[in-house]
Amino acid sequence: MVLKVLVVEDELPIRDFIGMNLTRAGYQCEYAQNGMEGANMIEKNHYDLILLDIMLPFIDGYELMQYIEPQHIPTIFISAKGTVEDRVKGLRMGADDYLVKPFSMDELLARVESVLRRYHQSMNTIQVLDITIDVQQRSVIQNHQKVELTHMEYELLMFLIQNKNIALYRDVLYQKVWKDDRDQTRTLDLHIQRLRKKLNWHEHIKTVYKIGYMLEVPV
Repeated sequence: MVLKVLVVEDELPIRDFIGMNLTRAGYQCEYAQNGMEGANMIEKNHYDLILLDIMLPFIDGYELMQYIEPQHIPTIFISAKGTVEDRVKGLRMGADDYLVKPFSMDELLARVESVLRRYHQSMNTIQVLDITIDVQQRSVIQNHQKVELTHMEYELLMFLIQNKNIALYRDVLYQKVWKDDRDQTRTLDLHIQRLRKKLNWHEHIKTVYKIGYMLEVPV
């Protein structure tokens, strides 16, 4: 199956460069040069992934993201706005990743593959460290024994796995897993403690100073 990508970017050289390389990598690409055109195309077509610039004519990327997010279409922001505040804002709005211009095409392709892998998991099981996860049954097996996890513990574990070896901010983690903008990161801290204890992953779920947490997995 050929996956369909919408590139919403008003700079023609960047748009063509992204499209050329994604096409070579086997993706089908369509293009929008402003936010209004992007919204119209999303309304009429199915897309597996959206690459979204922020500074767009008519409707900017943040406004368009508000339209995209309820539809659960995987989205990566691509922007020259590269501060921590910009990246956190993009992720809080529902984007799956945030890539700062200028970027290498290898990095873009790796980010695209990573995001699509989360949404189009071809395998029914995931093996990480000493556990096996049955995605369909939402069960976790460790040393031939089922590990009993609550719904939110499982969701948190899956998000950590999907973003392994990446330092994740507490508030972003909470918003992504609990889908809640309120500052209740103490709830997150408690769930992290429970996961560490249940899986005996004290050495793998790292606390990252002044940021949050990271699942460290050998590459």
